[in-house]
Amino acid sequence: MSHLKDVDFENPCGYCQKKASRILYDTQDIYEDKYLVNQCTHCQAIFLSPRPTNEQLSRAYDESYYGEQDHKFSPTVEKILDFFRSQRANIVTRYVLPPAKVLDIGCGNGRFLQYVRSKGKYQIYGVELPGKAADRAAAIEGIQLKKGTLEYDDFETETFDVITLFHVFEHLAEPVKTLEIIQKILKTDGKLIMSFPNIDSFQSNVFKGKWLHLDPPRHLFFFKPKDFVKEMQQYGFELVSETYFSTEQNPFGMQQSILNKLFKKRELLYEYLKGNDDYTKDYSKASLLMQRAFFVLTFPLFAVVDMIESMFKKGATVEFVFNKKAK
Repeated sequence: MSHLKDVDFENPCGYCQKKASRILYDTQDIYEDKYLVNQCTHCQAIFLSPRPTNEQLSRAYDESYYGEQDHKFSPTVEKILDFFRSQRANIVTRYVLPPAKVLDIGCGNGRFLQYVRSKGKYQIYGVELPGKAADRAAAIEGIQLKKGTLEYDDFETETFDVITLFHVFEHLAEPVKTLEIIQKILKTDGKLIMSFPNIDSFQSNVFKGKWLHLDPPRHLFFFKPKDFVKEMQQYGFELVSETYFSTEQNPFGMQQSILNKLFKKRELLYEYLKGNDDYTKDYSKASLLMQRAFFVLTFPLFAVVDMIESMFKKGATVEFVFNKKAK
């Protein structure tokens, strides 16, 4: 059933909090809670409606989200992710030299910052919510970690040379506040590097509510890239570069979204790779192994597809580098 002509005046936008939006389509999370995906008529953000409750979010960020083992994924998958973390660290070193100060908001297990530090005597800072990921980050040598959320009085004005948010922005309950703080604590000509799912991607348009990177209820809002660039201009940021190709995120997004169409439960393979046995227990080992085989065998194909999509700015994720302009 199409909701394109329906308007919602009750539920606030996940970004600007205003209450007027068009209903686009339905979705549901792994707990089978149902939501609508709306587009705000004020800021053009696309968001989850109604806003998930604190109880729903607490459940979504339980220990299974961070992985049941010492690491979020298996050792093999973690090694692959470490390669991509190292590549992201190279982006930082491209723009600033040590001893520059680097803040990673939503730093997870801190491994990205560890790779930044390994490339020179960078001063590394992280912000992460209390939990397993923060505990892992706290064990990393040299990191100055805040467990909690970024607040106005955490850092002095123009403290950092680089601030990063890799697939974090869409999780934020108060994104406008976070952008205001970033604008304050980033130095003039400092770099803001961030990535998030591309709601204007081929995958999003095809799979809609079953798209992996929609990730309800954790992803609260999205921006089409062109709309987000305009939004950032209001905060005094100019676009340096944008990238839509990601072998880390995009091929798997296509694979899991296809599987979401085929199976009743969403994100089965993803949860299986995290070792979430409670979620996958209703499926046989043969079924799960077949899904894993699908992942391995079709990955090269979807990596090529991602290359083509990214040429047209339709890749499943987007990474931006912004420069903070002088006032």
